[in-house]
Amino acid sequence: MITENKVKELIAAMESDRVERTRSTADDKLGQAICAFSNDFPNHKLPGYLLLGVDDDGSLAGKNYTDDDLQKIGGMKTNGKILPQPSITVSSIFKFQGGDVIVIEVRPSSYPPVRYDGRCWIRVGPRRDKASVEEERILSEKRVSNAKTYDLVPALSSTIADLSIELFKINYLTSAVDKETLAENGRTTEEQLASLRFYDPREHCPTNAGILMFGLNPEFYLPGAYIQYIKFSGLEMTDAVEYEKKFSGALITELRLLDDFIKGNIIKERPQRTDSFQEINVRNYPYWALRELVMNAIMHRSYESNAPIYIYEFSNRIEIINPGGLFGEATPQNFPDASDYRNVVLAESMKVLGYVNRFNYGVKRAIHELERNENGAPKFDLNLTTKFKVSIPINKNWE
Repeated sequence: MITENKVKELIAAMESDRVERTRSTADDKLGQAICAFSNDFPNHKLPGYLLLGVDDDGSLAGKNYTDDDLQKIGGMKTNGKILPQPSITVSSIFKFQGGDVIVIEVRPSSYPPVRYDGRCWIRVGPRRDKASVEEERILSEKRVSNAKTYDLVPALSSTIADLSIELFKINYLTSAVDKETLAENGRTTEEQLASLRFYDPREHCPTNAGILMFGLNPEFYLPGAYIQYIKFSGLEMTDAVEYEKKFSGALITELRLLDDFIKGNIIKERPQRTDSFQEINVRNYPYWALRELVMNAIMHRSYESNAPIYIYEFSNRIEIINPGGLFGEATPQNFPDASDYRNVVLAESMKVLGYVNRFNYGVKRAIHELERNENGAPKFDLNLTTKFKVSIPINKNWE
C-alpha cells in the first residue's frame, strides 16, 4: 500500500533509475515509463515509481485527477500494449495544496525484455531511452535465470533448424517489433528470437514457446501439442462419429486454420419463422464466443501433459477439455474475474497475432455473447485438478 508519507518521500527524492516524475497521462508517456521500470535494467530487483502530477524539479504541477484518470491508468496493465503484461499498482489520488498526485508502482518483470508497442525501453539513472542491441541482449540473458513458466524452458536437444525461420520473420517479427528496431543492424536471427523469448541464449536452443509457435514438428518435442476435434451424431461419446480433424503443426499457422474451421464448419446460421410470421436468422453458436473459448484453451493449457486439447461437438452442446486446471491466482472462487498465465510467451504471441484482444477479458465477454445469442451461460467444471472443461449449450431456438 502506497501511503501519503511514501508519496512525500518520493516527491522529495531526486529522479533516478527508480523514480520518474511527469504531469502527462498520455498512453505513450506512461507506457514507455512502465516498460522501462519493468525491464529493471540496473537489476535493482526493486519497484520503480512513476509520479503523476509532479514536475521534473519536484514541484507539484497543480493537476486535478478524477476516477476516470485512475481507470485509464489501470487499463495500461491489460490493454496489451505492454508485453509481457506488467505488474503495477496504481495508488488512489493524493490531494496536496499544490495539486493532485497519483503514484504508479512498477515491479520488475521476470520475463524481460518488456516492450511497449514493439519497442524495448530501459532506464539508466534519470535517463529513459530505447534499448540498444547490446542492452536487449543483457535483458534476454537476465531472463534465463528467471524462467518460471514451461513455455520459457529451453527445448533441450532441439536446434534453430527445428524452427521455420521464414514463418518467424515474415508472419510474426514485423508485428511484434517496431520498424525502427528492425532496421537496426547487428541482430542475428538467434538474437531476434531470444529477444521475443523463443530462443534460449544460454542453452543455444529454442524455448518450448519457439517450438510451439514456429516448430517444423512440435509434437516431436511436445507430444500433446495438438488439438483434436470430434463431432458425434448424438448426445454421448458412444454415438457415431460424424467427422474428426486434428490440428497440429506450428501454432502460427494452426491458429488461423482453426479459426477458419470454427467459422466455416462449426458455426451455422439459418432463418427461422417467429410468432409474427417474420423470419430471423438463428445461429447455433456465436462465432466470437466459441473462438475465444477455444483460444483460451490453447493459451492456458499445460504443455507438459501428453494429452491434447479436445473439442467435442454433440447435437446439443460443445465441450472443450484441455490439460491443466486453473493456474496461479485463478481459483474456483474468483474465476473468471481473476486470471493468471501458465504460458506467458504464448499469451503475448496470441495478442501480437490478434487472437487475444485484451488480457483477463475474453471469458467474461464470451459468457455475455452466449447469453445474448440465447445459448445460455457456459458451464465450467472447475473441480477437475488436472483438466479444465467448459460445456457450451446450443442456441435454445435451434431445431
